[in-house]
Amino acid sequence: MSETQSSERITVFSDYVCPFCYLGRESLRQYQSTREDELEVDWHPFDLRSGKRNPDGSIDHSVDDGKDDEYYEQAKESVRRLQAKYDVEMDLDIATDIDSLPAQIASYYVKEHYDYETWLAFDVAVFEALWQDGQDIGDEDLLVELAEDAGVDGDEIRSALADGALRSEVRENFTAAKRQGITGVPTFAYDGHAARGAVPPEQLERLVEGS
Repeated sequence: MSETQSSERITVFSDYVCPFCYLGRESLRQYQSTREDELEVDWHPFDLRSGKRNPDGSIDHSVDDGKDDEYYEQAKESVRRLQAKYDVEMDLDIATDIDSLPAQIASYYVKEHYDYETWLAFDVAVFEALWQDGQDIGDEDLLVELAEDAGVDGDEIRSALADGALRSEVRENFTAAKRQGITGVPTFAYDGHAARGAVPPEQLERLVEGS
């Protein structure tokens, strides 16, 4: 895997189906736009649905995860507030029925086998497909299309999604994140410090620059 050379990298733990991850990345983009030097995203996948997954990786929506209608309504209100704050248009407020695991597997593959700019283009496209266009990022054909648009061989994505070893590796990354103390997303980490949630650009600036 080739990488662009960058003086700094910020680690980001996220799940594509998390609206706050999308909003947090917009906050990061706004902070990045104020910098002279590039700040790369070192993305790590996280699975918000881990407690509802069957052994084969499918989601059991009947599992009670403690998130009732009141929880989702409060989450939607928070999303709308941050949409206004960061000036972001979103087709969805929340995505409860979409499985992000295929997208995470595809993104992990691209990160490991392509350069940073290609991965970033794919990553942004996945987020926008879900939150801007309301598309199902669990759909293989959609992921192949997004990957090809980013310069990735679509057949490689199909092979990656069918690769049981790769799927296990991605799920091991979910477990590793929890071992590191990641309990929610987005989590931004830099130089031993962290910020959780769709925090504003100025908080990300303090995290990275200590100002």
